Amino acid sequence: MEHQNISIVIPVFNEEDTVEELYRQINSTMEKYCYNYEILFVDDGSVDSSLNIMNCIAETDTRVKLVSFRRNFGQTAAMSAGISFAVNDIVVCIDADLQNDPDDIPKLIDKINDGYDLVSGWRKNRQDSFSKRIPSLIANKLISKYIGIEIHDNGCSLKAYRKEILDDMNIHGEMHRYMPIIAHSVGAKIAEVEVLHHPRRFGKSKYGIGRTHKVIIDLLTIRLLGLYGTKPNYIYGGVALIFGCCGILSLMEVILTKLICNTDMTGNPFSLMTVLFVLLSIITFLMGLQADVLAKIYLGSNNNKQYSIKYKKNIDK
Repeated sequence: MEHQNISIVIPVFNEEDTVEELYRQINSTMEKYCYNYEILFVDDGSVDSSLNIMNCIAETDTRVKLVSFRRNFGQTAAMSAGISFAVNDIVVCIDADLQNDPDDIPKLIDKINDGYDLVSGWRKNRQDSFSKRIPSLIANKLISKYIGIEIHDNGCSLKAYRKEILDDMNIHGEMHRYMPIIAHSVGAKIAEVEVLHHPRRFGKSKYGIGRTHKVIIDLLTIRLLGLYGTKPNYIYGGVALIFGCCGILSLMEVILTKLICNTDMTGNPFSLMTVLFVLLSIITFLMGLQADVLAKIYLGSNNNKQYSIKYKKNIDK
């Protein structure tokens, strides 16, 4: 669409061989389709020459913005920072390793213009090792079951978003892989389009089969946060109620044994269990109250950043 305003966010970690070529490819695509655009490079604590290359690019092109972290905070933090500094209505996130193809960006934007809030790329012909595809397959199946819509490739970094929906989403940890779940939780309309995927020509992947267990843990975390993130005392209170009921049952057993068999209550093991369950119930309930207070403090805070910026270029805010 002519004259549409686009922000392109690119997290970068040790990609000195690819960032300049990626910049050229993005420029070629965006100018071909007459978009008004900005490119936000976020250096995630690179220890190679990536930062110097991006700084040179930003020196010669004011459409390029650069944010540099003090150390490596992870891809989610880099995406979060780039999104926070983006000023346009549509935000596109893309990896810096040249496996995603910038020529696919217009397809995602067209889908956004059809009324969707989040459009995810689908690497149907994925050029990755089997060990890297296994955790992705597990995650995609679980996520599709969770949100009730068929998403083939949640792990694809090439995604387009309406900026307004991103303002309602809070990502942290390694949650960038689960953006469709988080978007779904705030009522976003989600779509998927097929995109190209190129073999990695430089460097090596940061992910492999070793993160399979992390995928499952992250999904459980998202599930619990989605249900109880703003009301943690509901889950703590439920557990406290279970402990309390167990304590009541133990106490009833102690009383009945005393009345029927005239057994010494102090020698009954259920006496100790009663005390234990009552204490666990009280402690769990108090933990829930504490979690509730912390959740309200966190949600009410305007400074929840999980990164520290060392350097910015061509960024006003």
